[in-house]
Amino acid sequence: MNTITLKLDLYEYKQVENTCKIVAEKLGLQKDKVEADLMQLTSLLEHYREKQIHQANGKQESKIQVPTATATKCIEFLKAEKLIQRINELIGKAGIIGEETNRILLFVIASSYKMNDTLHGLIQGSSGSGKTKLLKVISYLMPDEDVKRYTRVTDNSFYNQDEYFFVNKLICFEDLDGLKEDAQLAVRELQSNDILRTSTSVKDPSGKIGGAERTVRGPIASLACTTKGEVYEDNVSRSFLIAVDESKEQTQRIINYQNEISAGLIDKTEQKKISAFLQNCMRMLKPYEVINPYANKIKLPEEAHKIRRLNELYQSFVKQITLLNQYQRKQDKQGRLITEKEDLQTACEILFESILLKVDELDGSLRQFFERLKSQLKDKEQDFTQREIRQGLNISKAQCSRFFNHLQEMEYITSKYSGNQRKVCYKVDYWDNYAKVRATIKDNLLNQINEL
Repeated sequence: MNTITLKLDLYEYKQVENTCKIVAEKLGLQKDKVEADLMQLTSLLEHYREKQIHQANGKQESKIQVPTATATKCIEFLKAEKLIQRINELIGKAGIIGEETNRILLFVIASSYKMNDTLHGLIQGSSGSGKTKLLKVISYLMPDEDVKRYTRVTDNSFYNQDEYFFVNKLICFEDLDGLKEDAQLAVRELQSNDILRTSTSVKDPSGKIGGAERTVRGPIASLACTTKGEVYEDNVSRSFLIAVDESKEQTQRIINYQNEISAGLIDKTEQKKISAFLQNCMRMLKPYEVINPYANKIKLPEEAHKIRRLNELYQSFVKQITLLNQYQRKQDKQGRLITEKEDLQTACEILFESILLKVDELDGSLRQFFERLKSQLKDKEQDFTQREIRQGLNISKAQCSRFFNHLQEMEYITSKYSGNQRKVCYKVDYWDNYAKVRATIKDNLLNQINEL
């Protein structure tokens, strides 16, 4: 029998596929069985490598091995056309009703945790709008062993963790208000610099106090919820801002879904199966370096807030879309994935609302309220009271008052006393054409992509 020597990169799927074909022909075996054996070998080698790394770092951590049959199904799914659309449909079946753009945006952000260029999302909305529901469902679509969920974080807890505790983890904060200032600083440093270095005091065995340095490493991906998007300026600049859909239509969709759950019409077992399947799909993704040949041909709106950091976020998001499509993308001679025009198109469609929020000086919830307020008025000169708007939009007095105060501070509405000086009336002072701004920015981005 002639001996054949092949050089094989187990992370290069097309190379593996061709090798399996050659081996199967030479040995008279089924190609699918050869491919399954190589996939199992890859999984075992990864497990061994992870074990060696964690032993070297003085810690043990288990890695979930995906069964061969399941891995095959996951790869078939990851090779399918319109992958991002298919993932979005599964997210809907996993328990997120509506929010089509927000949910896939959050999924892409969360899936970046194991990559070199990680992403971060800040979910902003009113109390009871469904922020935490979005975060929870998306986080449970990621492998459990790679997710850290927190309700509250004390000042120094991040600084005192083991050096490799957060490496390539998805960190979820149910409420950003639960983080003290020092904890927020730690999170921002991990987001931006992938490392925390702290000078601290320690006692040696003799009891003598001396200085020492503690190091906690990233990178991390993160998701967080807040009702106060405008308060967290530094966090917003590092993150994609996601505004929860608080429209009446979305509220009705959620109510209908809640009623279906109560009536036993929703199969929760199927939801768990979908979550487990997507978790295994994420386990099959590998961290590649990505090159985007179109990176210098797309320009974001110049009026965007902190355009330098937004452009960096946008380029990282395009990379992550490419990484999700890694089983369908070509590689250059250096093994780097090559972004295709389709990835830019997908990124633009998903990111548009988030980019728009970076351009808009009103945060997500406030913009939604202002647009709904304008829709309640018959003309631009109409006076109105808080009670009229509160009842017309069916929102609480506290929430309505907070929105009115913010709009006054931003000089979008003005107030005056009317009649007997007891009644306060308001008037829209700055009636911006938000729909026109949306259309202009979207047309500009899409035209740039179409011209590539």
